[in-house]
Amino acid sequence: MRLINLDGRLQVSTPAGFIDVEAESHGFFSSEPQKIYERWSEFTAWYAGNRDRLIPAHGRGIDPARLGSPVPAPRQLFAVGLNYADHAAESGVERPESPVIFTKFASAISGPVTTVPLPSDTVDWEVELVVVIGRGGRNIAADRAWEAVAGLSVGQDLSDRGRQLAGPVPQFSLAKSHRGFAPIGPALVTIDEFDDPDDLTLEAGINGELVQFGRTAQMIFPVRTLIEHLSRTLELYPGDVVFTGTPAGVGVGRTPQRFLAPDDVLRSRITGIGELVQTFTAGEPATTRV
Repeated sequence: MRLINLDGRLQVSTPAGFIDVEAESHGFFSSEPQKIYERWSEFTAWYAGNRDRLIPAHGRGIDPARLGSPVPAPRQLFAVGLNYADHAAESGVERPESPVIFTKFASAISGPVTTVPLPSDTVDWEVELVVVIGRGGRNIAADRAWEAVAGLSVGQDLSDRGRQLAGPVPQFSLAKSHRGFAPIGPALVTIDEFDDPDDLTLEAGINGELVQFGRTAQMIFPVRTLIEHLSRTLELYPGDVVFTGTPAGVGVGRTPQRFLAPDDVLRSRITGIGELVQTFTAGEPATTRV
């Protein structure tokens, strides 16, 4: 199953078109994408039992800019640093012995096709597999961890390296939470759609030039280990998000270093999920009311 957020409404994307969840369930499930995770088991059972009679509301030809994040307002958003050995090496640090955890703030979340204002001239890219929790809890064993996952998506952990590395201590969370710094999408894809959810190809390109390429099988700490590790300390809630780390090829690890510039177009892809497209502009826009 592929879930999308189309104009703020939850839809199931099928080969025949998009199924409006609220309309087809006669209001039993909300149109708000985030709310579905609180009823994840109930929703998946409903869809499995009714999918043959559900009628797509319209065809598949839509503007991708109409898509929002399939998980727009998680209670908790976790990110993992240095989770690929080649990225740890380019960062000049030892391979970690346990997962390196930080957060990005939810106000940074956006949809898959966006324009992002650059707050500085040191903004970097990091394509990542995003895991969305469907069934939360504490002390989730690694061998049961995939059962807690609603699905997978593509994420970009955009990072202002100047701010991140400014002393006296690093400011990971703030530096990675500017406006538009956490695009997620274009869909949430359930685990049954993948031959092997532990081995997916991910890549990023800038203006047509490939800058990152890797496979999620190269993670130092795979998804099941991350879920076990997090849930030993805290409770995971339905709809929580985990950015699982990035492979080598980021700008700060290059010689000379390279960062995103106005008019750059960044494309981030994961096989079986889809693509993010970010176009960058100069400077922060005026503050807007929410």
